[in-house]
Amino acid sequence: MPHRIAIGSIFTECNHFCGQPLTLQDFVRTELRRGADVLTQTGGTVGGMLSVLREASSEVVPLIVASACPGGTVATDCYLQLKTELLERLRDALPVSGILLSLHGAATAENADDLEGDLLEAVRSLVGDAVPIVATLDLHAHVTERMVVNADALLAWETYPHRDACTTGERGARMLFNILKGRCRPTMALAKVPVMVTAIHGGTEGAGPFADCMRMAKSHEGRGSVLSTSVFLVHPYIDLPDMGGGGLVICDNDMEGAVRLAEQIANLYWSRRTELEPVLYAPDVAIREGLQITGGPILLVEAADCCGGGASGDSVATLKQLLAANVDQTALVPVVDPECAAICHAVGVGRRVSWSLGHKIDRRWGTPVAVEGEVIHLSDGRFRYSGGIWNGQHGDMGPTAVLRIGSIDVLIASHATYDWNDEQFQSVGLSARDAKFVVVKNPMNYNMAYGLFAQAIFVLDTPGPTPATLRNLQFRKLQRPYFPLDQDVPGMTPTVYRSVIRRGSPTEQLSGEKSGRISKQKE
Repeated sequence: MPHRIAIGSIFTECNHFCGQPLTLQDFVRTELRRGADVLTQTGGTVGGMLSVLREASSEVVPLIVASACPGGTVATDCYLQLKTELLERLRDALPVSGILLSLHGAATAENADDLEGDLLEAVRSLVGDAVPIVATLDLHAHVTERMVVNADALLAWETYPHRDACTTGERGARMLFNILKGRCRPTMALAKVPVMVTAIHGGTEGAGPFADCMRMAKSHEGRGSVLSTSVFLVHPYIDLPDMGGGGLVICDNDMEGAVRLAEQIANLYWSRRTELEPVLYAPDVAIREGLQITGGPILLVEAADCCGGGASGDSVATLKQLLAANVDQTALVPVVDPECAAICHAVGVGRRVSWSLGHKIDRRWGTPVAVEGEVIHLSDGRFRYSGGIWNGQHGDMGPTAVLRIGSIDVLIASHATYDWNDEQFQSVGLSARDAKFVVVKNPMNYNMAYGLFAQAIFVLDTPGPTPATLRNLQFRKLQRPYFPLDQDVPGMTPTVYRSVIRRGSPTEQLSGEKSGRISKQKE
């Protein structure tokens, strides 16, 4: 008999420092598939899972697949609807052999701080201990003990920029089959340390502190009892207790080995923490220094307004400085401002517009700037992703315009979208290769889009809900000590979470785990 596997996803990344909750419409705009429509997915994590299930001639039970561009917390009614629908579809499909879930790990809802933990717990309560649950996570997940206790295996993406969503889905499906076929008995341990840094130096390619941690962890896979390793650079813009980064290890019936290696990864990560902090520039200084450099583009990295980290994308902090500097060479600037985009569409191409631009969605981080320019391009804002999380799928900026203000071309979108490569600029005919300055609003993917030809890169110190350093972000729930506010923590040891062993005789279970509880300790 073929295995009967349920597959589903509620996937987004949240930000407690921006003011816009995610609604069901945000998921509809990005991706919301139900039932048989789930089976049409070919890319991303779910596409990878499906490819393995088909190879194995499994009976696939599609639930829902819902993903949204990052934003604020998920609205209560939105999460309740998505969660209820996923659980009802699962309940109607029982019995199943196993469950695959594509999750992020840094989602929160107004009624569930730990969205993934809440969802995994609900699924576990529905199917019981005998059904294995395997979930995939972003490597920026905030992994909680609730997640560890309710899953049989958690596997994270291995790359940043995120090139391996599909192959991670494949790994997750293969892990599930190995469990079902009795080839392994996963014992999972997470070790984390209080490091709160941004993704500026969080790449996994070439030289770098996080890349070195990833390579060390992956070098152990397949050795001895080690089945899988993951390294987490936690998404730092949610405000919750016990946050931090580190390592998660899955071994075959070897909890002691899993704990030991997870702690080694976490300790290495702690030792490299200072290298993860970026050097920052004031925008006017970066522009002045950029003007002294021959050629372009000069990248002005306004990471504090990263839509991929939950920001609204409506900052004009760097645009104001480009205008003040009277830059007379081409500059490209993205801004989310639905009001201004609508005005541009109303007047049409070739007409001039005088309007206030920016800071109308999340007003706490700045004030609009008065601009006057010519509308040179209009579009519906649709584009197709050329890789990454939503490879092959459409992005939707909504009604979009390009407003030329002197030598500055401003891409004005109605909705925030995730930056993967250069799809948004390309979709409206703007070329970074021809520009002196390009404002980019992401902490890492700009290297992929422009790294081969950029003449210089300046990471900016600007206001916003996704700043390039956590030194000045005001947390309320996250307790100290944590780096970088605390440069050193005397006697610091990783916090360790252990999974529950659900299959096998009770005598083989670790002490204290029969009741479904896990142990949390500092060793």
